[in-house]
Amino acid sequence: MSFEPNDAAYPGAYDDAIWRELTFPAGYANPEPRARYHIVVLGAGTAGLITAIGAAGLGARVALIEHKAMGGDCLNIGCVPSKALLEFTRRSGGAGSFDAGFEWLRKVRADISRVDSVERYTRSGVDVFLGSAEFVDDTTVEVGEQRLSARRIVLATGARAAVPPIPGLAACEPLTNETLFDLREPPASLAILGAGAVGCEMAQAFVRLGIEVQLFEMAERVLPLEEEEASAVVAQALARDGVALHLNAPVLRISGDQFGVTVHSADVRVSADKILVAAGRRANIEGLKLNVVGVDTVAGLVKVDGRLRTSNPRIYAAGDVCSRTQFTHNADAQARIVIQNALFAPTASTDRLIIPHCTYTDPEVAHVGRSKMELRRELVEFDVYRVEFGDLDRSRTQGDTEGFVEILTAKGGDKILGATIVGHDAGEQIAGLCIAMSHHIGLGGLGKVVLPYPTRAEYLRRLADSYRRTRLTPRTKRIMARWFRWSA
Repeated sequence: MSFEPNDAAYPGAYDDAIWRELTFPAGYANPEPRARYHIVVLGAGTAGLITAIGAAGLGARVALIEHKAMGGDCLNIGCVPSKALLEFTRRSGGAGSFDAGFEWLRKVRADISRVDSVERYTRSGVDVFLGSAEFVDDTTVEVGEQRLSARRIVLATGARAAVPPIPGLAACEPLTNETLFDLREPPASLAILGAGAVGCEMAQAFVRLGIEVQLFEMAERVLPLEEEEASAVVAQALARDGVALHLNAPVLRISGDQFGVTVHSADVRVSADKILVAAGRRANIEGLKLNVVGVDTVAGLVKVDGRLRTSNPRIYAAGDVCSRTQFTHNADAQARIVIQNALFAPTASTDRLIIPHCTYTDPEVAHVGRSKMELRRELVEFDVYRVEFGDLDRSRTQGDTEGFVEILTAKGGDKILGATIVGHDAGEQIAGLCIAMSHHIGLGGLGKVVLPYPTRAEYLRRLADSYRRTRLTPRTKRIMARWFRWSA
């Protein structure tokens, strides 16, 4: 996330200057700390920002510490730039250039950064400190030469891309999401390690910019944690766009020279100009001196209970630093729980949160709840209800019939256990099912909702009708037949 003020030789340089000044302003002087804060928040990503501004809005004295850039991964090197680039390539139909795409993402990032800016948070009553923090004790943290004291401290330092220990990889200085959007010139070709959400999204974006893309995945399919049918649709879309897929292909080593890098797997050797690692994340816990305050970690994450308390009751955590479900919306939800529990009675819990996710390929894949694989592993019996978008009139009028909706319910009932949507705007379409699951509305209940026609949301009525038909058992049909004979 570097910017040289006098370098205007790349598209979007002006927007980058605005973005940097808003999120980590040059010459910013940290305020004089107050005698004691209600909350000190470490990290200004989604979890930290929501915690800080929410608590300040309630009247609490709040300090927010950030060592890199306000907005965290989502704004600076994650959701915002990646989704802006994906939307550009979708709208341009594969005819857009690298320069135009990156100029667009930088413009969008600069525009959205105003919401997460130092100026906005200081104006909202939050004392913003820029610099690295470490614990002195469980009520005190140090930023540079300043010490901040608080009743409660919240860890929201997020996570970063993990670079796997593949021989030769580190020496080749691979791209990660932290450096990908700093590119000023298009690579001639790109090898991507990992076909999870980030790998698939960036493979499609870059191939649509005219760049040769090779995608490596050690599992047997792309998006290996999604339903198999969803993975198959995305794999077909990637191949159709020109991405070369190397599945069931663990990378053994990487070699490099002045001409680029070479990826060596068991069955293939591929050369590329650049290599992008999209193979997991690691919590940012180094340098905080967690041992000083007795904050435990497990599997590289800060250990928390259902109320997001760490092993030290004065210290809470939220977001990617303590969660395996590393999504912006999950960090947002956890921050709201931390506000309640850190400032007032600790009664709010993560136990009943319904956390969906979406992969923003074209078509998109959205999921909420449990998958068929998880239910089978848990020995839970279930029914499957499915509708193809090609059967919906709205999809036909749009000429975009790819994809499906699949809902899993408790065996013999209408309780929704999980759902997957593959298709145009799947992330938008999953919202209704998230509401239903959060409020314990069954599939039959959804069928009572009147929806506009024609819309893709009609899938709800179609699936509810399918469920209702299962209620017409042979016995029910016999009773109905007798009724109609009697009432004739």
